[in-house]
Amino acid sequence: MIYLAALAIAVGFGLPVAILAAATAQGRAIASGLEGMSRQPEAGGQIQTAMLIGLAFIELFILLTFVITFMLQGKLPAITPEEALNLAQVEASAPATHE
Repeated sequence: MIYLAALAIAVGFGLPVAILAAATAQGRAIASGLEGMSRQPEAGGQIQTAMLIGLAFIELFILLTFVITFMLQGKLPAITPEEALNLAQVEASAPATHE
């Protein structure tokens, strides 16, 4: 049961956290690239190329997280809210065993 709860949390929070992290990384990469180009305009082409490659890897991170999230979502059992409440009530009323 704990496995399913952890899986549901991973599916629910995995993609939003990855998107926030990637958005922050992309913003910092672009800001650093533009700052480097403003300090050395003659190296602008090389800096821009490196920046775009970095942005592509960051975007790949998002796409992989998206795919993994959908793969994990397929592992979750399909139950109705009523079944979930009944299961929670049964587990709450069961005596706790410590092994």
